[in-house]
Amino acid sequence: MATDEAIPSKRKTKKCMYHKTFYVYILANKYNRVLYVGVSNDLVRRIHEHKTKFNKGFTARYNVDKLVYFEETDDIGWAICREKQLKCGSRQDKINLIIVDNPNWLDLSEGWV
Repeated sequence: MATDEAIPSKRKTKKCMYHKTFYVYILANKYNRVLYVGVSNDLVRRIHEHKTKFNKGFTARYNVDKLVYFEETDDIGWAICREKQLKCGSRQDKINLIIVDNPNWLDLSEGWV
């Protein structure tokens, strides 16, 4: 006979069936001089917004639209903390992350939009 703890509640079952992915990403400008750190739940859409300058903010002003690094997680809390950690980190910390996965600073979103 199963205990109450062994039977998943509807809430737990629903939560398990609902899966969302979050992305922490770094963009650079054409010459890799300007870096931007962001977080999104839809990386393709968000990169499209950066490339089309949908929002008239920092990335539009400085032509920052080349995706050079990203991480993914299913934990929004972790994604927000990681974004803050990267934003507070030094420029060299960001460069080191990029160089490990993308040493040629290629646009990882090439062909997405």
